[in-house]
Amino acid sequence: MNSIKNQGNLKKKKILLRLDLNVPLKNGSIADETRIVKIIPIIDFLIKEQSKIIIISHVGRPKGKVDPDLSLKPICDNLEKKIKKKIRLVQKDIFTLKKEDLFKNPNDEIIFLENIRFYEEEEKNDTNFAQHLAKLADLYVNDAFSCSHRAHASLSKITKFLPSFAGLQLETEISALKKVTTEIKKPITCIIGGSKISTKIGIIKNLISKFDNIIIVGGMANNIIEYKGNQIGKSIKEENCDVMIKEIFETLKNHSCKVTFPEDVLIGKNLDDEPQIKELNNIKDDDLILDIGPKTLDKIKSIIRNSETVLWNGPAGYFENPNFANGSYEIAKAITKKNKDNSIYSVVGGGDTIALINKIKVVENFNFVSTAGGAFLEYLEGKELPGIKALN
Repeated sequence: MNSIKNQGNLKKKKILLRLDLNVPLKNGSIADETRIVKIIPIIDFLIKEQSKIIIISHVGRPKGKVDPDLSLKPICDNLEKKIKKKIRLVQKDIFTLKKEDLFKNPNDEIIFLENIRFYEEEEKNDTNFAQHLAKLADLYVNDAFSCSHRAHASLSKITKFLPSFAGLQLETEISALKKVTTEIKKPITCIIGGSKISTKIGIIKNLISKFDNIIIVGGMANNIIEYKGNQIGKSIKEENCDVMIKEIFETLKNHSCKVTFPEDVLIGKNLDDEPQIKELNNIKDDDLILDIGPKTLDKIKSIIRNSETVLWNGPAGYFENPNFANGSYEIAKAITKKNKDNSIYSVVGGGDTIALINKIKVVENFNFVSTAGGAFLEYLEGKELPGIKALN
């Protein structure tokens, strides 16, 4: 995979730059700017190299139709203020655009094409569409790791028609994920949460052979608690998961990895309740498991203290209610404490987990924070991502 950093002379080169600016929009306002902040380094780099930048991105799921509510205009305006440079949004039909039309004004440095998913050809990975896009530029740069699990025209097909390179953020993301999958400093621990075990089964099975500890928390731990013969009351669980859980424990027999799941919990009668600590053999029919208990937390903190690498994806409980956020907060504190003396390499991913560490203002205390979602999970599962494959 070639890096744009090593390309050499980029002066006056027209660069087709694929970014992920799929930020949450509420009434035309941006609710979370994280993804915009993360693309500033590649913009600064290309401007310094005196390139002409053509940005491709998407917002939402317009399903191949123009939707004014999903225009990239608010994102252009936001980025303009951040980098203090004029950005031109081209809203004309892409099929009518020609390379020589784009930078007629010599002062233009950055052009945005309107939401690429306004064109059904994008998600269909259409060859002609990719070829037309390629004709607008001299080089292609993918700095959208978080979209790279999609086999879409502007991510995977386009590399057939232009010299193609990895962007700075994409390289950083892959480098961080390699440190927790292939270039591992042991002992290594994975803390994995979320509500559905079915979406994480592939990751757990893939990591058992590589990791020393896998800690399962959150809603998905309820399935394991029940599988082990305990009551879980009216707690969230996923149906028909026994075969998957059996697979996890069968896979464990052939490896030295240890799986940890809650041995005590915090329950409430409803989501707004006060917490009660309960042992697993004492859970009633009307109890809701909403966080890990103190014994479990002590065990997890001890594992973190003895780890040199940690990967965290998914909170430990229903952190929206502060009464059930303690498990997640204490996990975050245990990791960041080790980060401060450089005795751990930490990677965190997943929207809820990022929301949690933002809430307690410790996001800077992790080595790498991934906003990639689906691409992050598929990479951990060992899948080949179409956007990355296309660059190799």
